[in-house]
Amino acid sequence: MDLQEARELARKKMKGCYVCPECDGKACKGMIPGFGGLRTAKSFLRNVEALAEYGLVMRSMDSELDPNPAVTIFGKEISMPVLVAPVGGVILNSKVPGDPATVEMDYNESVTKGAFDAGTLCFTGDGGMEYMFESGIVASKKREETVIPTIKPRSNDQIIEKIKIAEQAHAFAVASDIDAATLINMHIFGQPVGPKSASDIAELVKATSLPFIVKGIMSPEEAIACADAGAKGIVVSNHGGRILDGMVGTADVLPEIAKAVKGRLTIFVDGGVRHGEDVLKMLALGADAVLIGRPIAIAAIGGQAEAVKLLLDALKRELMDAMMITGVHDLSNVSPDILRRLK
Repeated sequence: MDLQEARELARKKMKGCYVCPECDGKACKGMIPGFGGLRTAKSFLRNVEALAEYGLVMRSMDSELDPNPAVTIFGKEISMPVLVAPVGGVILNSKVPGDPATVEMDYNESVTKGAFDAGTLCFTGDGGMEYMFESGIVASKKREETVIPTIKPRSNDQIIEKIKIAEQAHAFAVASDIDAATLINMHIFGQPVGPKSASDIAELVKATSLPFIVKGIMSPEEAIACADAGAKGIVVSNHGGRILDGMVGTADVLPEIAKAVKGRLTIFVDGGVRHGEDVLKMLALGADAVLIGRPIAIAAIGGQAEAVKLLLDALKRELMDAMMITGVHDLSNVSPDILRRLK
């Protein structure tokens, strides 16, 4: 199998995504449930646009033939700074045929195995039905210290209960996507979720020995609050443009967030990352690693773990090419000097 075959198979199966040649949010506006952006999809579109407004500067005279794309996350070396983003409610959003629980289980098997085989880490999702979180836990038990279960912003007691389940499954870390407080899909299932305060985050951090990651941070003030509360990581994310229309893109706010908290916690970012050069741009803007969602989901649905690994390996090769041509020998300290603002 190659990636094109996987995409063609995914296109035949999925009704919640058009599997466009370029995943930019234009064709799937308002497709929620589905993989589109909310209403006019301006937030999804802005993620892509904001990243595209930066260009890389070639420094081929300082290049190295075999640059090192490995990074260390919470003391663990992984093959590349590219992780799989959490996706829950797979059948609801992809609209593929089949039993919902079985589809979810197969999806999490594919993404976690693909990530493991590629030498990286995988976030798994949560949702309005118990099997959505549980399928990630099953995968975590099979691939210890590779999976990062992500929990919706339920009550702290409910989150802590799920954290303990993740600990028992030997998860690598645990996360909560606090930006899902208004997510339409959670309301469909009648699941109560809501905002989280700094004191809520501090309580969750103290409740676990695992690194705690807060997903859905878009301002330096909240990044600082997470660091002060003891979080080990944040994900700069607007939930793929699925929770609020008209938001700024993640690349718009990443530099100021990095300026505020770089070195205090690990900075992950998602939104519009499609190729290896996009990964390098995000690192130059201040991220430590990136998460990729929709393209990974398409690969998993079309070609299971094999296609997920193929995609991750392709991203790694593209990243190494970008590193070589910009004179970046390793990713320990990517300088913003390799970027120029195009607009």
